[in-house]
Amino acid sequence: MSTARPPVHPPTNRAGAWLGHRLGRAVVLSYAAAALLPGPGLWLRHPHNLPFGPMAQVPLRPASILLALVLFSAGLQVPVRTLGSLLRSPGAILAGLVLHLAIPLLVIPVVAFLLHQTPDSDGGSGLITALIFIVAMPVAAGATVWTRVGGGDQPTMVGLVLISTLFSPITIPLVVSALLPLVHDGNAAALALSGHSTDGGFALVGVVLPCAAGLVCRFALPASWSNQVLGLVLPAALTGSLVLTYGNASGALGSFLTRPRPLLLAAALAAATAVCLLSFALGHLAGRLLRLETPAASSLTLACGMNNSSAGAVLITTALPDKPHLLLPVLAYGLLQKTAANRVVRRCTAPAGEP
Repeated sequence: MSTARPPVHPPTNRAGAWLGHRLGRAVVLSYAAAALLPGPGLWLRHPHNLPFGPMAQVPLRPASILLALVLFSAGLQVPVRTLGSLLRSPGAILAGLVLHLAIPLLVIPVVAFLLHQTPDSDGGSGLITALIFIVAMPVAAGATVWTRVGGGDQPTMVGLVLISTLFSPITIPLVVSALLPLVHDGNAAALALSGHSTDGGFALVGVVLPCAAGLVCRFALPASWSNQVLGLVLPAALTGSLVLTYGNASGALGSFLTRPRPLLLAAALAAATAVCLLSFALGHLAGRLLRLETPAASSLTLACGMNNSSAGAVLITTALPDKPHLLLPVLAYGLLQKTAANRVVRRCTAPAGEP
């Protein structure tokens, strides 16, 4: 009598599986490396010109290349069969997209009001700018991993990640423009400039195209080939994500260790915590009000709380290269959203009767 073999899910490569199971510890180690040896990370944060022929030079942005690798891997991991089932849950997808746009407009003004009450010299304008860059980003591709672990509605989550990414050239400028009055001085100018540039620049080239390239490759490759390609790309993308985290942490922690500002660190942690928890709470509340089934409600909650903080960090580095301390709330948000996602997953997978 033959027994059915369990399905094999990516990563198909042992290196990818090994690194994926130790990703949390690897992130902590990357933070420690940034504090102890920030030099290479600082090099990664800045653009460099490569000679191309006797007279020309080609600009190179290592952080943008690493982000593109991570997003390409995310698109490559989307099963083609999942795309055909997206129309089965249009309500959850529509609610997720509306909330993804509405939550920043509800949460950021509250946090901005609280920061304006602090003795900070700019009224928290810098921190508000950093938080706007985070919440304006599309749904994090990593949310699909948490959905799979927690038994959530995978088609809904895949749809939210893809649609929020594809529409990011439109949604990012809209969110930035709506929240622009909350900041002032140089931060407002940088935020306005980045908002105008993302509609045809960063969001399209840096976010949409890499993810779309991964989707096209997954669709075009035979099943046997796609597993082999995943086995190569996924470990590289996980490594690239860690290197990107190391580079961002080098800029934030390097400046903080050189010039310690405990109040700034406390404010960054508090602001990131408030935005993260409020986003997850509003997503959870929306799922209850819409009376969604548990898997779809879980996916909606994760989509509302998990933003592509890596893309936000790259945009901050590009728009405000002289203010690396603004990456502090980005680092805090990245850790907090993973912690909150773990809590959501644990609640969904807990046996009936357990909290």
